[in-house]
Amino acid sequence: MSSIAFEVLFIFLLIIANGVFAMSEIAVVSARKIRLEQWAKRGNTKARAALKLVNSPNNFLSTVQIGITLIGILSGAIGGATIALRLKTFLDSVPPLNVYSEAISIGIVVSVITYLSLVVGELVPKRLAMHNPEQIACSVAAPMRTLSRITAPVVYLLTTSTDWLLKLLGIRATEADLVTEEEIKVLIEQGTQAGMFEETEQEIVSRVFRLAIARLNP
Repeated sequence: MSSIAFEVLFIFLLIIANGVFAMSEIAVVSARKIRLEQWAKRGNTKARAALKLVNSPNNFLSTVQIGITLIGILSGAIGGATIALRLKTFLDSVPPLNVYSEAISIGIVVSVITYLSLVVGELVPKRLAMHNPEQIACSVAAPMRTLSRITAPVVYLLTTSTDWLLKLLGIRATEADLVTEEEIKVLIEQGTQAGMFEETEQEIVSRVFRLAIARLNP
């Protein structure tokens, strides 16, 4: 394999790695805690690992940001310092373009890397994560926790800095909001529309709420 082919392949692998981080982040943030708890109670060890990330996302999010930042730096360095330089050398041999060879080569490399980074490294992975967040969260939980341990010193620094800045802004950590009656009704209605519940089941739930309200307000 030639050196230019290896460099292109390496950048593409970096972009895929960026996609894995982006997909992991969206999956863990979007995963429904109730479903993960159900799987964990059935003995799913991956769901238990995912629950730990969902309940304590600070270290995980810091690890993701470290990974994405390093990938961006490496992609830019390799693309700008090597591939763009090789492309410039080629364009220097083309008379109409040799005057602007440097600007054209950098523009082409930056445009291609940006396009691939957006599509392969961000948009597609995030769409996949939103489509099935719980399954993906379970799949990436263990590797991400291992990576968090490896990068623990940097993660600690980032987490501490983030907590300190939030306190400086007067923002305090709050417990998750309880699910309200209206939210339960909406979830049941959506489940009925999706075919997961029967209309009679939805009506039963509505009657239970009406009965509870009637007892509380005689």
